[in-house]
Amino acid sequence: MKKLITALCLLGSFSFTAMAGASQPDEQLAADIAQLQHDWAKTNYHTVKSAQESAFEALAERAHRLSEQHANAPEALIWEAIILSGYAKAKGGLGALKEAKKARDLLLQSEKINPKALQGSAYTTLGSLHYKVPGWPVGFGDKKKARAYLEKALQINPDGIDPNYFYADFLSEQGEHEKALQYFEKALAAPPRPGREDADAGRRQEIETGMQNARKKL
Repeated sequence: MKKLITALCLLGSFSFTAMAGASQPDEQLAADIAQLQHDWAKTNYHTVKSAQESAFEALAERAHRLSEQHANAPEALIWEAIILSGYAKAKGGLGALKEAKKARDLLLQSEKINPKALQGSAYTTLGSLHYKVPGWPVGFGDKKKARAYLEKALQINPDGIDPNYFYADFLSEQGEHEKALQYFEKALAAPPRPGREDADAGRRQEIETGMQNARKKL
């Protein structure tokens, strides 16, 4: 079970184009989330495993303060959920389920406000949680829900690096390796995200690893 929880590795595929030219509070929110994104990438991809738990815990506290300040902003809720998922990954074990459940609830809250916020990233993250977290009676994981959420994310953002990567990873876990490779390849060919170069670089490494593993099982 610890292996399943520590496998959580979530990241949203976001764009703040819609916030350009917005009011000052929205501009500040976008800037604060952009900083969280960079700190997430640093913690997830460049921090040693032994230090990740404390780093994610501190980052989660910052993200929570931001979502409290912007209670009706789905972008803030989504990013708090993503960071909590990273915290769960680093924490591992049964204790990680608490953080995973918090993340799920935040994502469901954001969906009610705007299901298409950040290019449908709530669905990408919900799908990832549902196939990585153990199922009943231990956790809330559900493979059918995972597939439905990930496919909904792809409907909203069909060319995004993250929805394609996580759908490919899910398919690979289900033994659908040939189909998984198609989505890994699409993820690898996804257009770069301005300002998200650090996250894109880390994600592409994960895509390459996923492709290698899928090819071995064909």
